Amino acid sequence: MPEIVDAIVVGAGPNGLAAAIALAQAGRSVRVVEGAAAIGGGTRTEELTLPGHLHDVCSAVHPLLLGSPFLRSLPLAGHGLAVVHPDLPLAHPLEGGRAVAVHRSVSETAAGLGADGPAYERLLGPFARDWEELAGILLGPPLRLPRHPLPAARFAALGLRSVSGLARGRFGGEPARALLAGNGAHSMRPLTAAGTGAFALLLVMLAHGVGWPVAAGGSGAIAGAMASLLRSLGGEIETGRPVTSLEELPPARAVLLDVTPRALLRIADGRFTGRYRRALERFRYGPGVFKVDYALREPVPWAAEECRRAGTVHVGGTTSELAASEAQVAAGVAPSRPFVLVAQQSLFDPARAPAGAHTLWAYCHVPNGSDADMTDAIERQIERFAPGFRDVVAARHTMGPAQVEAKNPNYVGGDINAGLADLRQILARPALRPVPHATPDPRLFLCSSSTPPGGGVHGMCGWHAARAALSGVLR
Repeated sequence: MPEIVDAIVVGAGPNGLAAAIALAQAGRSVRVVEGAAAIGGGTRTEELTLPGHLHDVCSAVHPLLLGSPFLRSLPLAGHGLAVVHPDLPLAHPLEGGRAVAVHRSVSETAAGLGADGPAYERLLGPFARDWEELAGILLGPPLRLPRHPLPAARFAALGLRSVSGLARGRFGGEPARALLAGNGAHSMRPLTAAGTGAFALLLVMLAHGVGWPVAAGGSGAIAGAMASLLRSLGGEIETGRPVTSLEELPPARAVLLDVTPRALLRIADGRFTGRYRRALERFRYGPGVFKVDYALREPVPWAAEECRRAGTVHVGGTTSELAASEAQVAAGVAPSRPFVLVAQQSLFDPARAPAGAHTLWAYCHVPNGSDADMTDAIERQIERFAPGFRDVVAARHTMGPAQVEAKNPNYVGGDINAGLADLRQILARPALRPVPHATPDPRLFLCSSSTPPGGGVHGMCGWHAARAALSGVLR
């Protein structure tokens, strides 16, 4: 008879690896099964354009890596992971060669906001001070009373608002409003939607608390370090083995699946019926992304000096322009002037490109499953704030939603968050249950970004699922 392991984890993305590590730390035998030829999921690095140019296939900038209560507790540096901090976490260019920037320091950031500086310090100062407690709450178990109720209550009161309402209510000038709105747009929701304020506050809070670093050598180094740690704990990893049915898996006391509800239904072979099955069938996926990776002959010729010092650049102009772009996406229309998220890792990590050359990572939001080619729209937006950008492009590689999903099946229709992040699906993700990572089958657990706390490289979905397994069938 085959040897029975304690747990099989399906999927070697950061959540699957986090679940496996947590189980191995608890002394359980673990085997990870990954369908792709390489581990990593959303944390992979490949030569997508020219030889020697290393591009992050999906996730590129990692505030949640350092903000995660679980990942920051792991000895990943001892397994080869190093992070690189840009001079500035973030810049947001405006017309006229101007830009607003987020510095690590709240006061330095406020100093660049003119009359809105004091309001910025009042808004972000307490969150930056309490970032560790708040990160533990926001990434912790849902529907639990927080250990630090006062900071949590203040964050909830402001974060439940729309980012457009929060920006207008707190700031009188466009630079501060645009800065907050750009961070809220990471929600991939209309900027008028309730709860988008929480995305803005969390990301800016982490910029001050831990920075917005990149992984030295590429995001694949995160998965590599996690895999090395897992193996040192006795865990096993098998790649190139897609799973279409639970019957294909070796015997195990528990199975944790780093997959979306759609794949869970297929793999579970009809084990779920009734209310839980209906919840999985109703699970909604959010907008997709259109991504362009560039090999550059020289750095982007940004007009604003702050953009030349920032690891991440939010390209989209004014608050009203950002709102119009995200509203078009929500209405099922590919935006004519998209909000473009840009990362320029090679400015701070020379391992990303040959000497003198550079890479650039850029994507915009599009309707789920869109087949629109957004290359020209993305480049026109960058050219607005970096005249001559196209002249420094040596090569480009594009991926629409279908290609993004082909790289990672969890990104249904190009949805890199593995599920719409509205208020309902933040709490009922994928179903409203006391332990959302558990399923009606006591042996099966869901550990993907389709569970709380949602998307991002924090590993907490996997950690929560592992804790659920250890409290149940693996006690």
